Amino acid sequence: MTCVRFRFLADDRRQSETPRSQPTRLFSFSKGSLNKLTHPPQFQAATQLVVLCFATLPYKNPLLPSPFSIIIRTPPFVLIIITTPFLSLSLSPLMAHLAFSQLALTVPVGGDLSLRRSAFKASSINFQDKSWAPVITLDPKAKNFRLRSRQVVCMSVQQASVPKVNVSPLELEDATEPPLNLYKPKESYTATIVSVERLVGPKAPGETCHIVIDHGGNVPYWEGQSYGVIPPGENPKKPGAPHNVRLYSIASTRYGDFFDGKTASLCVRRAVYYDPETGKEDPSKNGVCSNFLCNSKPGDKIQITGPSGKIMLLPEDDPNATHIMIATGTGVAPYRGYLRRMFMESVPTYKFGGLAWLFLGVANTDSLLYDDEFTKYLKDYPDNFRYDIALSREQKNKNGGKMYVQDKIEEYSDEVFKLLDNGAHIYFCGLKGMMPGIQETLKRVAEERGENWEEKLSKLKKNKQWHVEVY
Repeated sequence: MTCVRFRFLADDRRQSETPRSQPTRLFSFSKGSLNKLTHPPQFQAATQLVVLCFATLPYKNPLLPSPFSIIIRTPPFVLIIITTPFLSLSLSPLMAHLAFSQLALTVPVGGDLSLRRSAFKASSINFQDKSWAPVITLDPKAKNFRLRSRQVVCMSVQQASVPKVNVSPLELEDATEPPLNLYKPKESYTATIVSVERLVGPKAPGETCHIVIDHGGNVPYWEGQSYGVIPPGENPKKPGAPHNVRLYSIASTRYGDFFDGKTASLCVRRAVYYDPETGKEDPSKNGVCSNFLCNSKPGDKIQITGPSGKIMLLPEDDPNATHIMIATGTGVAPYRGYLRRMFMESVPTYKFGGLAWLFLGVANTDSLLYDDEFTKYLKDYPDNFRYDIALSREQKNKNGGKMYVQDKIEEYSDEVFKLLDNGAHIYFCGLKGMMPGIQETLKRVAEERGENWEEKLSKLKKNKQWHVEVY
Protein backbone atom coordinates (compact mmCIF):
# COMPACT_ATOMS: atom_id res chain seq x y z
CA MET A 1 0.00 0.00 0.00
CA THR A 2 1.24 3.46 -0.83
CA CYS A 3 0.35 6.61 1.00
CA VAL A 4 0.69 9.79 -1.04
CA ARG A 5 0.82 12.96 0.99
CA PHE A 6 0.53 16.51 -0.32
CA ARG A 7 0.84 19.54 1.93
CA PHE A 8 -0.05 23.05 0.94
CA LEU A 9 0.33 26.41 2.65
CA ALA A 10 -2.76 28.56 2.33
CA ASP A 11 -2.62 32.32 2.81
CA ASP A 12 -6.25 33.32 3.24
CA ARG A 13 -5.34 37.01 3.27
CA ARG A 14 -4.56 36.79 -0.44
CA GLN A 15 -7.53 34.61 -1.22
CA SER A 16 -9.93 37.48 -1.76
CA GLU A 17 -7.50 39.02 -4.27
CA THR A 18 -7.38 35.87 -6.38
CA PRO A 19 -9.38 35.92 -9.61
CA ARG A 20 -12.02 33.19 -9.63
CA SER A 21 -12.34 32.57 -13.32
CA GLN A 22 -11.93 28.79 -13.19
CA PRO A 23 -11.93 25.86 -10.72
CA THR A 24 -8.72 24.97 -8.93
CA ARG A 25 -7.67 21.34 -9.27
CA LEU A 26 -6.08 20.12 -6.06
CA PHE A 27 -4.53 17.09 -7.71
CA SER A 28 -4.63 15.34 -11.05
CA PHE A 29 -3.63 12.05 -12.61
CA SER A 30 -3.11 11.26 -16.27
CA LYS A 31 -1.99 8.31 -18.40
CA GLY A 32 -0.38 6.19 -15.77
CA SER A 33 1.63 8.74 -13.82
CA LEU A 34 0.98 10.95 -10.86
CA ASN A 35 1.38 14.47 -12.19
CA LYS A 36 2.79 17.37 -10.28
CA LEU A 37 0.05 19.21 -8.51
CA THR A 38 -1.45 21.72 -10.91
CA HIS A 39 -2.90 25.13 -10.21
CA PRO A 40 -4.14 27.91 -12.46
CA PRO A 41 -1.54 30.72 -12.37
CA GLN A 42 -3.89 33.09 -10.60
CA PHE A 43 -4.18 30.66 -7.64
CA GLN A 44 -0.48 30.04 -7.11
CA ALA A 45 -0.10 33.09 -4.90
CA ALA A 46 -2.42 31.56 -2.36
CA THR A 47 -1.27 27.94 -2.38
CA GLN A 48 2.17 26.38 -2.38
CA LEU A 49 3.29 22.74 -2.56
CA VAL A 50 5.42 21.79 0.44
CA VAL A 51 5.63 17.99 0.75
CA LEU A 52 5.13 14.99 -1.53
CA CYS A 53 6.07 11.63 -0.04
CA PHE A 54 5.34 7.93 -0.53
CA ALA A 55 5.14 5.22 2.12
CA THR A 56 5.12 1.57 1.12
CA LEU A 57 3.65 -1.26 3.21
CA PRO A 58 4.64 -4.91 2.64
CA TYR A 59 1.44 -6.42 1.25
CA LYS A 60 1.84 -9.51 -0.88
CA ASN A 61 -0.89 -8.86 -3.39
CA PRO A 62 -0.54 -5.79 -5.60
CA LEU A 63 -4.29 -5.70 -6.16
CA LEU A 64 -5.01 -5.49 -2.46
CA PRO A 65 -7.52 -2.66 -2.15
CA SER A 66 -7.97 -0.04 0.49
CA PRO A 67 -10.01 3.11 0.88
CA PHE A 68 -8.38 6.39 0.04
CA SER A 69 -9.09 9.62 1.85
CA ILE A 70 -8.58 13.31 1.29
CA ILE A 71 -8.24 15.47 4.38
CA ILE A 72 -8.14 19.24 3.95
CA ARG A 73 -7.20 21.47 6.88
CA THR A 74 -6.94 25.27 6.91
CA PRO A 75 -5.18 27.35 8.02
CA PRO A 76 -2.21 27.38 8.03
CA PHE A 77 -1.94 24.43 5.66
CA VAL A 78 -3.85 22.02 3.48
CA LEU A 79 -3.00 18.36 3.92
CA ILE A 80 -4.18 15.78 1.40
CA ILE A 81 -3.66 12.07 2.05
CA ILE A 82 -4.40 9.59 -0.71
CA THR A 83 -4.11 5.91 0.17
CA THR A 84 -3.89 3.58 -2.82
CA PRO A 85 -3.02 -0.13 -3.16
CA PHE A 86 0.26 0.37 -4.95
CA LEU A 87 3.51 -1.34 -4.09
CA SER A 88 5.81 0.98 -5.98
CA LEU A 89 5.95 4.49 -7.33
CA SER A 90 4.68 3.24 -10.66
CA LEU A 91 0.97 3.91 -10.38
CA SER A 92 -0.18 3.00 -13.86
CA PRO A 93 -0.47 -0.84 -13.71
CA LEU A 94 -3.01 -0.81 -10.92
CA MET A 95 -4.94 2.41 -10.94
CA ALA A 96 -6.81 1.45 -14.10
CA HIS A 97 -8.43 -1.33 -12.12
CA LEU A 98 -9.93 0.78 -9.37
CA ALA A 99 -13.32 2.45 -9.16
CA PHE A 100 -14.31 4.82 -6.42
CA SER A 101 -17.54 6.26 -5.10
CA GLN A 102 -19.43 7.14 -1.91
CA LEU A 103 -18.46 10.76 -1.44
CA ALA A 104 -18.99 12.07 2.09
CA LEU A 105 -18.36 15.55 3.46
CA THR A 106 -18.22 16.45 7.16
CA VAL A 107 -18.04 20.00 8.46
CA PRO A 108 -17.43 20.24 12.24
CA VAL A 109 -19.62 22.64 14.20
CA GLY A 110 -18.19 25.80 15.68
CA GLY A 111 -15.55 26.73 13.11
CA ASP A 112 -15.22 29.83 10.96
CA LEU A 113 -14.63 28.22 7.57
CA SER A 114 -17.67 27.70 5.41
CA LEU A 115 -17.02 25.14 2.70
CA ARG A 116 -20.07 23.15 1.77
CA ARG A 117 -20.66 20.26 -0.60
CA SER A 118 -21.34 22.37 -3.67
CA ALA A 119 -17.83 23.82 -3.49
CA PHE A 120 -16.54 20.43 -4.67
CA LYS A 121 -16.77 19.11 -8.18
CA ALA A 122 -15.87 15.60 -9.31
CA SER A 123 -13.57 15.27 -12.29
CA SER A 124 -12.13 12.06 -13.66
CA ILE A 125 -8.87 10.22 -13.12
CA ASN A 126 -7.34 9.13 -16.40
CA PHE A 127 -5.00 6.17 -16.51
CA GLN A 128 -3.90 4.54 -19.73
CA ASP A 129 -6.75 6.29 -21.55
CA LYS A 130 -9.38 4.94 -19.13
CA SER A 131 -11.37 7.36 -17.01
CA TRP A 132 -12.24 6.71 -13.39
CA ALA A 133 -14.03 9.05 -11.01
CA PRO A 134 -13.78 10.99 -8.82
CA VAL A 135 -10.95 13.52 -8.64
CA ILE A 136 -12.00 16.38 -6.41
CA THR A 137 -11.63 19.99 -7.48
CA LEU A 138 -12.28 23.12 -5.47
CA ASP A 139 -14.44 25.63 -7.30
CA PRO A 140 -13.75 29.14 -5.98
CA LYS A 141 -16.73 30.39 -8.01
CA ALA A 142 -19.14 28.49 -5.77
CA LYS A 143 -21.06 31.08 -3.84
CA ASN A 144 -20.82 29.19 -0.57
CA PHE A 145 -17.03 28.86 -0.85
CA ARG A 146 -15.36 31.13 1.73
CA LEU A 147 -11.99 30.74 3.41
CA ARG A 148 -11.45 32.13 6.86
CA SER A 149 -9.70 30.31 9.66
CA ARG A 150 -9.72 27.44 12.14
CA GLN A 151 -12.07 25.11 10.31
CA VAL A 152 -11.49 21.51 9.33
CA VAL A 153 -13.13 19.86 6.36
CA CYS A 154 -12.75 16.09 6.04
CA MET A 155 -13.77 14.32 2.87
CA SER A 156 -13.58 10.56 2.43
CA VAL A 157 -13.79 8.68 -0.85
CA GLN A 158 -14.24 4.98 -0.09
CA GLN A 159 -13.44 2.30 -2.57
CA ALA A 160 -16.86 0.98 -3.43
CA SER A 161 -15.87 -2.17 -5.24
CA VAL A 162 -12.87 -4.31 -5.96
CA PRO A 163 -12.42 -4.77 -9.71
CA LYS A 164 -14.10 -7.90 -11.02
CA VAL A 165 -13.57 -9.91 -14.17
CA ASN A 166 -16.04 -9.73 -17.04
CA VAL A 167 -17.42 -13.12 -18.04
CA SER A 168 -19.08 -14.55 -21.12
CA PRO A 169 -21.32 -15.76 -22.57
CA LEU A 170 -23.91 -14.20 -20.29
CA GLU A 171 -26.48 -16.52 -21.85
CA LEU A 172 -25.30 -19.02 -19.26
CA GLU A 173 -27.38 -16.99 -16.81
CA ASP A 174 -30.59 -17.45 -18.78
CA ALA A 175 -31.47 -21.04 -17.80
CA THR A 176 -33.99 -21.35 -14.99
CA GLU A 177 -33.04 -24.96 -14.19
CA PRO A 178 -29.56 -26.47 -13.83
CA PRO A 179 -28.29 -28.67 -16.68
CA LEU A 180 -28.44 -32.35 -15.70
CA ASN A 181 -26.91 -35.47 -17.27
CA LEU A 182 -26.34 -34.02 -20.70
CA TYR A 183 -23.82 -36.81 -21.28
CA LYS A 184 -24.15 -40.33 -19.89
CA PRO A 185 -21.65 -43.17 -19.44
CA LYS A 186 -22.56 -44.87 -22.73
CA GLU A 187 -22.53 -41.55 -24.59
CA SER A 188 -19.80 -39.56 -22.87
CA TYR A 189 -18.24 -36.34 -24.11
CA THR A 190 -14.63 -36.24 -25.25
CA ALA A 191 -12.98 -33.23 -23.63
CA THR A 192 -9.34 -32.08 -23.64
CA ILE A 193 -6.92 -31.53 -20.78
CA VAL A 194 -5.74 -27.91 -20.72
CA SER A 195 -3.41 -28.01 -17.71
CA VAL A 196 -2.48 -30.00 -14.62
CA GLU A 197 -1.01 -28.07 -11.70
CA ARG A 198 0.18 -29.36 -8.33
CA LEU A 199 -1.61 -27.39 -5.63
CA VAL A 200 0.19 -28.45 -2.46
CA GLY A 201 3.63 -27.82 -1.04
CA PRO A 202 6.45 -30.36 -0.52
CA LYS A 203 5.47 -31.13 3.09
CA ALA A 204 1.88 -32.04 2.26
CA PRO A 205 1.01 -35.71 2.75
CA GLY A 206 0.09 -36.79 -0.75
CA GLU A 207 -0.41 -34.85 -3.94
CA THR A 208 -3.41 -32.76 -4.97
CA CYS A 209 -3.75 -31.31 -8.46
CA HIS A 210 -5.83 -28.61 -10.11
CA ILE A 211 -6.93 -29.86 -13.53
CA VAL A 212 -8.48 -27.63 -16.18
CA ILE A 213 -10.59 -29.36 -18.82
CA ASP A 214 -11.75 -27.83 -22.11
CA HIS A 215 -15.32 -28.87 -22.91
CA GLY A 216 -15.77 -26.32 -25.67
CA GLY A 217 -18.89 -24.92 -24.05
CA ASN A 218 -20.73 -28.18 -24.80
CA VAL A 219 -21.05 -29.45 -21.21
CA PRO A 220 -22.39 -26.44 -19.26
CA TYR A 221 -22.87 -26.71 -15.51
CA TRP A 222 -23.73 -24.66 -12.46
CA GLU A 223 -21.65 -24.02 -9.36
CA GLY A 224 -21.90 -26.97 -6.97
CA GLN A 225 -22.38 -29.65 -9.63
CA SER A 226 -20.10 -32.57 -10.51
CA TYR A 227 -18.61 -34.12 -13.61
CA GLY A 228 -18.17 -37.84 -14.09
CA VAL A 229 -14.84 -39.04 -15.45
CA ILE A 230 -14.31 -42.39 -17.18
CA PRO A 231 -10.62 -43.35 -17.04
CA PRO A 232 -9.19 -45.17 -20.06
CA GLY A 233 -8.74 -48.92 -19.96
CA GLU A 234 -10.74 -51.97 -19.06
CA ASN A 235 -12.67 -52.60 -15.89
CA PRO A 236 -10.79 -55.45 -14.16
CA LYS A 237 -14.01 -56.67 -12.57
CA LYS A 238 -15.87 -56.65 -15.89
CA PRO A 239 -13.54 -57.78 -18.69
CA GLY A 240 -14.28 -55.95 -21.93
CA ALA A 241 -16.22 -53.19 -20.21
CA PRO A 242 -14.96 -49.66 -19.51
CA HIS A 243 -14.17 -48.43 -16.02
CA ASN A 244 -16.96 -47.13 -13.86
CA VAL A 245 -17.61 -43.40 -13.73
CA ARG A 246 -15.90 -41.45 -10.94
CA LEU A 247 -17.59 -38.27 -9.77
CA TYR A 248 -15.61 -35.09 -9.05
CA SER A 249 -17.00 -31.83 -7.71
CA ILE A 250 -16.35 -29.00 -10.14
CA ALA A 251 -13.97 -26.40 -8.71
CA SER A 252 -14.83 -23.50 -10.99
CA THR A 253 -17.81 -21.36 -11.85
CA ARG A 254 -19.87 -21.99 -14.96
CA TYR A 255 -17.50 -19.64 -16.79
CA GLY A 256 -14.40 -21.67 -15.98
CA ASP A 257 -10.93 -20.46 -15.07
CA PHE A 258 -10.68 -18.47 -18.31
CA PHE A 259 -14.08 -16.79 -17.84
CA ASP A 260 -15.29 -17.83 -21.30
CA GLY A 261 -17.67 -20.68 -20.44
CA LYS A 262 -15.53 -23.29 -22.19
CA THR A 263 -13.62 -24.95 -19.36
CA ALA A 264 -14.22 -26.69 -16.05
CA SER A 265 -11.73 -27.35 -13.27
CA LEU A 266 -11.35 -30.34 -10.96
CA CYS A 267 -9.51 -30.61 -7.66
CA VAL A 268 -8.10 -34.15 -7.46
CA ARG A 269 -6.00 -35.87 -4.82
CA ARG A 270 -3.85 -38.68 -6.15
CA ALA A 271 -4.90 -41.93 -4.46
CA VAL A 272 -1.81 -43.95 -3.61
CA TYR A 273 -1.85 -47.28 -1.75
CA TYR A 274 0.93 -48.26 0.63
CA ASP A 275 1.29 -51.83 1.85
CA PRO A 276 0.76 -51.74 5.64
CA GLU A 277 3.43 -54.42 6.20
CA THR A 278 6.22 -53.18 3.94
CA GLY A 279 5.27 -49.49 3.88
CA LYS A 280 5.96 -49.47 0.15
CA GLU A 281 3.68 -48.19 -2.58
CA ASP A 282 1.69 -50.80 -4.46
CA PRO A 283 0.90 -49.29 -7.89
CA SER A 284 -1.53 -52.08 -8.69
CA LYS A 285 -3.83 -50.77 -5.96
CA ASN A 286 -3.48 -47.07 -6.66
CA GLY A 287 -6.58 -45.11 -7.60
CA VAL A 288 -7.12 -45.58 -11.33
CA CYS A 289 -8.93 -42.35 -12.14
CA SER A 290 -7.09 -39.97 -9.80
CA ASN A 291 -3.72 -41.15 -11.08
CA PHE A 292 -4.89 -40.89 -14.68
CA LEU A 293 -5.97 -37.28 -14.07
CA CYS A 294 -2.87 -36.24 -12.13
CA ASN A 295 -0.60 -37.84 -14.75
CA SER A 296 -2.41 -36.21 -17.67
CA LYS A 297 -0.69 -33.76 -19.98
CA PRO A 298 -2.11 -30.80 -21.90
CA GLY A 299 -3.81 -32.08 -25.04
CA ASP A 300 -4.75 -35.47 -23.60
CA LYS A 301 -8.33 -36.56 -24.18
CA ILE A 302 -10.73 -37.34 -21.36
CA GLN A 303 -14.22 -38.86 -21.30
CA ILE A 304 -16.65 -36.92 -19.12
CA THR A 305 -20.31 -37.31 -18.17
CA GLY A 306 -22.84 -35.09 -16.49
CA PRO A 307 -23.15 -32.58 -15.08
CA SER A 308 -24.92 -34.06 -12.09
CA GLY A 309 -26.14 -33.04 -8.66
CA LYS A 310 -28.54 -30.47 -7.21
CA ILE A 311 -27.96 -30.66 -3.46
CA MET A 312 -24.90 -28.37 -3.51
CA LEU A 313 -26.25 -25.76 -5.89
CA LEU A 314 -25.66 -22.23 -4.63
CA PRO A 315 -29.03 -20.66 -3.78
CA GLU A 316 -29.14 -17.24 -5.43
CA ASP A 317 -32.68 -16.14 -4.65
CA ASP A 318 -31.29 -13.97 -1.84
CA PRO A 319 -27.95 -12.30 -2.75
CA ASN A 320 -27.59 -11.16 0.87
CA ALA A 321 -27.84 -14.63 2.39
CA THR A 322 -25.23 -16.22 4.67
CA HIS A 323 -23.39 -19.31 3.45
CA ILE A 324 -21.36 -21.41 5.90
CA MET A 325 -19.07 -23.78 3.98
CA ILE A 326 -17.31 -26.69 5.69
CA ALA A 327 -14.73 -28.75 3.84
CA THR A 328 -11.96 -31.26 4.35
CA GLY A 329 -9.29 -31.50 1.66
CA THR A 330 -10.57 -31.58 -1.90
CA GLY A 331 -14.08 -31.03 -0.57
CA VAL A 332 -13.24 -27.35 -0.94
CA ALA A 333 -13.81 -27.68 -4.71
CA PRO A 334 -17.43 -26.47 -4.96
CA TYR A 335 -16.71 -23.60 -2.56
CA ARG A 336 -13.99 -22.29 -4.85
CA GLY A 337 -16.68 -22.02 -7.51
CA TYR A 338 -19.08 -20.26 -5.13
CA LEU A 339 -16.44 -17.76 -4.01
CA ARG A 340 -15.21 -16.93 -7.48
CA ARG A 341 -18.80 -16.20 -8.47
CA MET A 342 -19.33 -14.06 -5.37
CA PHE A 343 -16.07 -12.14 -5.33
CA MET A 344 -14.13 -12.50 -8.58
CA GLU A 345 -16.59 -12.43 -11.46
CA SER A 346 -18.72 -9.56 -12.68
CA VAL A 347 -22.12 -11.17 -13.20
CA PRO A 348 -24.83 -8.57 -13.92
CA THR A 349 -27.61 -10.73 -12.48
CA TYR A 350 -25.81 -11.73 -9.28
CA LYS A 351 -24.40 -9.15 -6.88
CA PHE A 352 -23.45 -10.88 -3.65
CA GLY A 353 -23.83 -8.77 -0.52
CA GLY A 354 -24.16 -11.40 2.18
CA LEU A 355 -21.65 -13.39 4.22
CA ALA A 356 -19.61 -16.37 3.03
CA TRP A 357 -17.78 -18.23 5.81
CA LEU A 358 -15.36 -21.01 4.89
CA PHE A 359 -14.05 -23.62 7.34
CA LEU A 360 -11.30 -25.72 5.75
CA GLY A 361 -9.62 -28.68 7.39
CA VAL A 362 -6.31 -30.07 6.06
CA ALA A 363 -3.22 -31.73 7.51
CA ASN A 364 -0.77 -28.82 7.50
CA THR A 365 0.03 -25.47 5.94
CA ASP A 366 1.50 -27.07 2.82
CA SER A 367 -1.81 -28.88 2.29
CA LEU A 368 -3.91 -25.73 2.04
CA LEU A 369 -5.80 -25.54 -1.26
CA TYR A 370 -6.44 -22.28 -3.13
CA ASP A 371 -5.22 -20.40 -0.09
CA ASP A 372 -3.99 -17.41 -2.13
CA GLU A 373 -7.44 -16.92 -3.62
CA PHE A 374 -9.22 -17.21 -0.28
CA THR A 375 -6.75 -14.94 1.48
CA LYS A 376 -7.24 -12.30 -1.19
CA TYR A 377 -11.03 -12.42 -0.77
CA LEU A 378 -10.53 -12.02 2.96
CA LYS A 379 -8.54 -8.83 2.41
CA ASP A 380 -10.72 -7.52 -0.40
CA TYR A 381 -14.08 -8.25 1.24
CA PRO A 382 -13.58 -8.34 5.02
CA ASP A 383 -17.27 -7.66 5.66
CA ASN A 384 -18.48 -10.42 3.35
CA PHE A 385 -15.97 -13.25 3.79
CA ARG A 386 -14.55 -15.18 6.71
CA TYR A 387 -11.93 -17.90 6.41
CA ASP A 388 -10.94 -20.29 9.20
CA ILE A 389 -8.58 -23.23 8.81
CA ALA A 390 -7.96 -26.32 10.91
CA LEU A 391 -4.47 -27.84 10.54
CA SER A 392 -4.61 -31.25 12.20
CA ARG A 393 -0.83 -31.75 12.30
CA GLU A 394 0.10 -28.24 13.35
CA GLN A 395 -2.68 -26.96 15.61
CA LYS A 396 -4.18 -28.17 18.88
CA ASN A 397 -7.80 -27.98 19.93
CA LYS A 398 -8.91 -26.72 23.33
CA ASN A 399 -8.32 -30.17 24.87
CA GLY A 400 -4.78 -30.46 23.54
CA GLY A 401 -5.66 -32.89 20.76
CA LYS A 402 -5.37 -32.47 17.01
CA MET A 403 -7.33 -29.62 15.51
CA TYR A 404 -10.00 -30.93 13.15
CA VAL A 405 -12.57 -28.90 11.30
CA GLN A 406 -15.29 -29.74 13.84
CA ASP A 407 -13.06 -28.26 16.58
CA LYS A 408 -12.78 -25.04 14.64
CA ILE A 409 -16.55 -24.94 14.18
CA GLU A 410 -17.00 -25.44 17.93
CA GLU A 411 -14.85 -22.37 18.60
CA TYR A 412 -17.47 -20.30 16.78
CA SER A 413 -20.50 -22.41 17.69
CA ASP A 414 -22.56 -19.56 19.15
CA GLU A 415 -22.16 -17.50 16.00
CA VAL A 416 -22.81 -20.48 13.74
CA PHE A 417 -26.02 -21.43 15.55
CA LYS A 418 -27.29 -17.84 15.55
CA LEU A 419 -26.65 -17.57 11.83
CA LEU A 420 -28.48 -20.85 11.21
CA ASP A 421 -31.40 -19.59 13.30
CA ASN A 422 -31.50 -16.56 11.02
CA GLY A 423 -31.69 -18.63 7.83
CA ALA A 424 -28.04 -19.29 6.92
CA HIS A 425 -27.22 -22.15 4.55
CA ILE A 426 -24.62 -24.66 5.75
CA TYR A 427 -22.68 -26.95 3.39
CA PHE A 428 -20.48 -29.99 4.02
CA CYS A 429 -18.18 -31.47 1.39
CA GLY A 430 -15.31 -33.93 1.69
CA LEU A 431 -14.64 -37.46 2.87
CA LYS A 432 -17.69 -39.08 4.44
CA GLY A 433 -15.62 -39.75 7.54
CA MET A 434 -15.84 -36.04 8.40
CA MET A 435 -19.58 -36.12 9.14
CA PRO A 436 -19.77 -38.22 12.34
CA GLY A 437 -17.33 -35.95 14.18
CA ILE A 438 -19.07 -32.81 12.93
CA GLN A 439 -22.55 -34.10 13.79
CA GLU A 440 -21.38 -35.13 17.24
CA THR A 441 -19.94 -31.68 17.86
CA LEU A 442 -23.07 -29.90 16.64
CA LYS A 443 -25.24 -32.14 18.78
CA ARG A 444 -23.16 -31.44 21.89
CA VAL A 445 -23.24 -27.70 21.26
CA ALA A 446 -27.02 -27.79 20.74
CA GLU A 447 -27.53 -29.62 24.03
CA GLU A 448 -25.32 -27.09 25.82
CA ARG A 449 -27.58 -24.40 24.42
CA GLY A 450 -30.66 -26.25 25.64
CA GLU A 451 -31.75 -27.27 22.14
CA ASN A 452 -32.74 -30.62 20.70
CA TRP A 453 -30.31 -31.34 17.86
CA GLU A 454 -32.55 -33.83 16.03
CA GLU A 455 -35.37 -31.32 15.91
CA LYS A 456 -33.04 -28.55 14.81
CA LEU A 457 -31.50 -30.71 12.09
CA SER A 458 -34.95 -31.70 10.84
CA LYS A 459 -35.91 -28.03 10.63
CA LEU A 460 -32.71 -27.13 8.75
CA LYS A 461 -33.38 -29.86 6.20
CA LYS A 462 -37.02 -28.86 5.82
CA ASN A 463 -35.97 -25.24 5.18
CA LYS A 464 -33.36 -26.42 2.64
CA GLN A 465 -30.55 -24.90 4.69
CA TRP A 466 -28.62 -28.20 5.07
CA HIS A 467 -26.45 -29.32 2.12
CA VAL A 468 -24.21 -32.41 2.28
CA GLU A 469 -22.04 -34.03 -0.37
CA VAL A 470 -19.50 -36.52 0.96
CA TYR A 471 -17.67 -39.40 -0.69
